[in-house]
Amino acid sequence: MSTVVPGLRAPAASRSNALHAGAWWLWALGLATAASRTTHPLLLGLLVGVAGYVVAARRTDAPWARSYGAFVKLGLMVLVIRLVFSVFLGSPIPGQHVLFALPEVPLPDWAKGVRLGGKVTAEQLVFALYDGLNLATLLICVGAANALANPARLLKSLPGALYEAGVAVVVAMTFAPNMVSDVVRLRSARRLRGRPTGGVKALLQIGLPVLEGALERSVALAASMDARGYGRTAQVPPAVRHLTTALTLGGLLGVCAGTYGLLAAEGAGYGLPVLLIGLAAAMAGLRLGGRRSVRTRYRPDRWGVRAWLVAGSGAAVAGLMIWAGSYAPGALHPGVLPLVAPELPLWPALSVLIGLLPAFVAPVPAPPLGNVK
Repeated sequence: MSTVVPGLRAPAASRSNALHAGAWWLWALGLATAASRTTHPLLLGLLVGVAGYVVAARRTDAPWARSYGAFVKLGLMVLVIRLVFSVFLGSPIPGQHVLFALPEVPLPDWAKGVRLGGKVTAEQLVFALYDGLNLATLLICVGAANALANPARLLKSLPGALYEAGVAVVVAMTFAPNMVSDVVRLRSARRLRGRPTGGVKALLQIGLPVLEGALERSVALAASMDARGYGRTAQVPPAVRHLTTALTLGGLLGVCAGTYGLLAAEGAGYGLPVLLIGLAAAMAGLRLGGRRSVRTRYRPDRWGVRAWLVAGSGAAVAGLMIWAGSYAPGALHPGVLPLVAPELPLWPALSVLIGLLPAFVAPVPAPPLGNVK
């Protein structure tokens, strides 16, 4: 008989122990950073599998949680487009295994280096597959964050200086799911009444109530925001405003430069220090900018031990993958010349599996009402 330590078992999710939304984004960004450091198809597929398993284990039935499938389809579409472009526009990768040849369109002299049609080799398709799979994995990791993090609760955790911009983003993100649910509800109602749900006439009869409902929600949202004092700010000295602007802009530039260094193959040495300095400056600027906000927070989300574990697992995957790129760069970027089957590197693959930790430590979401027996 096996025993489980109660302190290590993930509890059922409730309002008091819900995981911080920022932890999910840090975990997903860690996986995305790891994906940007490799073009190995097996490692990228392992990252997609890790993200999909965590989403399946900890996703709720909220409207934003259904966006993961859309990001997967978007990633597959990007992969197909990359392959199509490689077939019709060619590739700088020379190849010896010609699969087929397309009629080549002659181009003028000023378009040297670009071709339309011609020979299509197995090497160039494999290279395009690796490149497209890399971008598709990045999109799927971002989709995992969208499916797991509650946008409304993420808004509550934003600094006061970003509150207005965060409200606009959350309203924009929640508008489309509500509109889709209205369309589904009206189509179901018409189907139950024996009315057609296709055609131009049905589209007009469904579209008008949907737009009317969106307008009513907008008016209600504006009234509730005005009642809560949205947009009211406190007065701060001009010196504080100038210092806030300098710290925020300088910090954001440092974050951009540091992120580029982490994503680029040759900038890993300076990327992390510049990123940390930029984050510190940006956080200081946002904290000073928060003095203009006069709002209060009701029951703010707390960053607990489980949030540290979730965010730390993503950071560990990113850090170990960056370290693997320093001692075994060839293992993370399999070549296509000669064309051989890639071998799975053991230690980078084991480091990716650390990203499964949220599936075991994050609170378990409550089952849908229809599945409760």
